[in-house]
Amino acid sequence: MPSVIALDAMGSDKAPKPEIEGALQAARHHGARVLLVGPEAQLKAELSRYPGARRLEIDIVHASEVITMDDKVEAIRAKRDSSIRIGLRLVREGRADGFVTAGNTGAAMATARMVLGSLPSVDRPALAAAFPTVLNTAAILVDVGANVDCEPHNLEQFAVMGDIYCRAIFGVKRPRVGLLSIGEEESKGNELTRKAFKLLKHLPLNFVGNVEGRDLYLGQVDVIVADGFVGNVALKSSEGVARLVRAVLKETLKSTITRQVGALLSRNAFSDFKKRLDHTEYGGAPLLGVKGVCFITHGSSNTNAIKNAIRVAAEFAEGHVNETIARELAGLHAKTPVPTH
Repeated sequence: MPSVIALDAMGSDKAPKPEIEGALQAARHHGARVLLVGPEAQLKAELSRYPGARRLEIDIVHASEVITMDDKVEAIRAKRDSSIRIGLRLVREGRADGFVTAGNTGAAMATARMVLGSLPSVDRPALAAAFPTVLNTAAILVDVGANVDCEPHNLEQFAVMGDIYCRAIFGVKRPRVGLLSIGEEESKGNELTRKAFKLLKHLPLNFVGNVEGRDLYLGQVDVIVADGFVGNVALKSSEGVARLVRAVLKETLKSTITRQVGALLSRNAFSDFKKRLDHTEYGGAPLLGVKGVCFITHGSSNTNAIKNAIRVAAEFAEGHVNETIARELAGLHAKTPVPTH
């Protein structure tokens, strides 16, 4: 049987349209079984607009509340019937194999930790984001915002979890793991990266040492490890640069191409370029280290992003990634005690 994925149908900026269309495409093209979580009447009305939806594996689970992007911690805790909490509860109860949301990232992370809990030997779950490289491969940056303050052994765990995720989802047999710093030498960086370097070089991983920000997109490393503060800044900066490049390239092509054939070739090239830089192809960021599958994607997610998030969440569940993380971290801790601070 295919994996069952619970989808927060009220998470994105334009919910529930992208969620419903993404769920339909995931069911149609990937055979996914999707549970749409949100206000039942509203979702039924929206779903009825799509011919053929009844023939697909799409069901609705009612949730009377929605967590907004502006909600504070108190509101998040008070909304016990929110679409995020109900969706994660479905995973905890075994009624769903994974959960996807384009909603409030902080709320999703906090609720996942509370509802699902952490895997054994995981001190802090981490968010892992995939992005393209010049070699037309994917690289993974972990953590990208779940933990702004970290200890060296947290980065050690991030490295192991990122390595496992890369192997399971992207098929890299022996991922090259790098530590994001301000220089390649072991002595470079701050106290956190210098201490983490000593831990990472003793791991049974293909650790290639420090990498710098300019190396992220060169394809010479498969997993990049950072604390959540640095990782989030790197990710958001990269997204801004990608938008700048797309805008400048589009404007340049429009102003320089005059012939019809040349315009057609340029449009094709630009379409290919946009797809290679399109974050929606990668299906969001998994929260690695929780007792269940939880994927968080952009609030601006479109249909393609939701479809791919459902697809990758199903692959994550079917690949037994969490079981591998728990097993390998347990083996690591049996050999190397976690440093005390």
